Amino acid sequence: MEIGLGHYLAVAAVLFTIGVFGIFVNRKNVIILLMSVELILLSVNVNLVAFSAFLGDLAGQVFALFVLTVAAAEAAVGLAILVVYFRNRGDISVEGVNLMKG
Repeated sequence: MEIGLGHYLAVAAVLFTIGVFGIFVNRKNVIILLMSVELILLSVNVNLVAFSAFLGDLAGQVFALFVLTVAAAEAAVGLAILVVYFRNRGDISVEGVNLMKG
């Protein structure tokens, strides 16, 4: 049995569904929200690489590298903001973010 394009698309759909489900279900923990966004970006990367290999074109893999770069920057900036927020407030609940308006 050969692994085809449909298998990769199914895995990407499952990853995307888990990411969206994580965002909608858990709105209190910022770390889980960031991990859910990373899962969504990972599913996009799986789709880009799968279609790139299926079509024999390298453009999808180049776009996947750009998405990885954006995901790494998003994780670094998000975690830096989270650390500063934790040092100031003492917890990382999303509900207290509205208090930071200046």
